[in-house]
Amino acid sequence: MQESVKPMARTARLILPHQPHHILQKGHNRQPFFLDDEDYLFFLKQLREASVQYNAAVHAYTLMSVRLHLLVTPDDAASLARMMQRVGRHYVPYFNKKYNRSGALWEGRYRTSPVAADACFLRCSCFIEWIPVWQGLVRRPADYRWSSYAHHTGARQDPLIHDHPLYWGLGNTPFAREAAYDRLIAVPFFSDETARISRAFEQGWPVGPAEFVAGLEKQAGHLFRMGIKGRPPKKTTI
Repeated sequence: MQESVKPMARTARLILPHQPHHILQKGHNRQPFFLDDEDYLFFLKQLREASVQYNAAVHAYTLMSVRLHLLVTPDDAASLARMMQRVGRHYVPYFNKKYNRSGALWEGRYRTSPVAADACFLRCSCFIEWIPVWQGLVRRPADYRWSSYAHHTGARQDPLIHDHPLYWGLGNTPFAREAAYDRLIAVPFFSDETARISRAFEQGWPVGPAEFVAGLEKQAGHLFRMGIKGRPPKKTTI
């Protein structure tokens, strides 16, 4: 008799209170979930309300038709899940009713990547706002409407955004912070850096220095490294 093969259990998300996390959500079967301006605006409204309700501070975002990227700091281990669930409960019925459709809208679970704040937060914020350029949607981050770039550089105030202390540390006045961020986002991303961050976002791996990642591997009980499986080796006590 042939033995049945049990499905592999899904890896539990590693959510760290008061630590920035990148969130990636994709459309089911690569189908778009934003089709017009009203859709983007309704989603942003729901996200803003959910972030306030569940104490999950949104620092940066880019929304595109088939995927979205968020940079969020949760107040506790359940904040991110509750925020995303609330958004889904409101946005999915709205979208399905509007377009006379049914069924799943998202591609399974959203993916989360803890981000080392001091080392990588601002770089990841800039990375998220560059994505529409790399996707060929616009020529410059400033040309894309559905991102946090305009807020960070002073073109408009976005009520969704909760500025991170590292952003505030860029200058003593709003003008100084906005100018500093504009200079920061102009720093080129090299191909190896882009590949490293992209892979981490896609896999739901931490983004940060080796010691940051190693600490999270120990906490999670598994490795976040390509080609290596299993638990991290136990330290020998002498």
